[in-house]
Amino acid sequence: MTKIALVGAGGKMGCRLTDNFLTHPEYDVSYLEVAPAGIDKLRERGVSVSEQGPAVAEADVVILALPDVAIGHLSATIIPQMKAGALVLTLDPAAPLDGVVAHRDDLGYVIAHPCHPSVFNWEPTEQAFRDFYGGISAKQSIVVALMHGSEEHYTLGETVSQAMYGPIHHTHRITLEQMAILEPAMVETLAQTCMEVVKEGFDKIVTLGVPEAAARDFVLGHLRIQIAVLFKEVNGTFSDAAYKISKRAKPILFRDGWQRIFDMDDIREQVKDITAR
Repeated sequence: MTKIALVGAGGKMGCRLTDNFLTHPEYDVSYLEVAPAGIDKLRERGVSVSEQGPAVAEADVVILALPDVAIGHLSATIIPQMKAGALVLTLDPAAPLDGVVAHRDDLGYVIAHPCHPSVFNWEPTEQAFRDFYGGISAKQSIVVALMHGSEEHYTLGETVSQAMYGPIHHTHRITLEQMAILEPAMVETLAQTCMEVVKEGFDKIVTLGVPEAAARDFVLGHLRIQIAVLFKEVNGTFSDAAYKISKRAKPILFRDGWQRIFDMDDIREQVKDITAR
């Protein structure tokens, strides 16, 4: 039976993983948490906290479900306790790419990150959102990268990731650098920033007198169609007028050369901002 030490089991992401592992008795999981609030959340789930030293020393896989700003100094105390040949599994590419995760040549390192349930899932979007943060029913795809180690390490990391992020739609094997292009560059630096600006626009039109309910239905409905058309989820195009106005708007809203956010040098600066304490 594969032994797992889940570090940070009572955190926001840790609780999600804990809930999933509780449905997988084929894994022997030790749940590690030091924050009182996190320990309380584990107790609510009927989970007791294990002692870090023995749990880490015996684990085949140590999962670092820790904040990016903490993973560097905490890994420096955890990694030396691991047995040779074991696997370090992290949940985000920022700290590994920034080189702040403690390294040992005799360990494997895999990064696995969820894609989150698609807006085009069969589940309603609101239900899929709730499921990701509090349940286990909405299917999602995941991306998995081998940073260091053997193919056996990768296979183990992928299998454990499918359990902890399940239920799974697709598993995509990519590189660490490709994962960092996806996040933070694509979905945080670009997409989230654009969505924050859209929300600012929504708030503005409400102050101009557009009824909030009408604005919400109109904006969210159009966003869904726009995403569907642009990502080829439906066969269709925008109107000629819509293309004309977007062509006019792009140089107003975006500076020339904004695509540099996908250059690896820029991405490394992005992850440094993320991991800085």
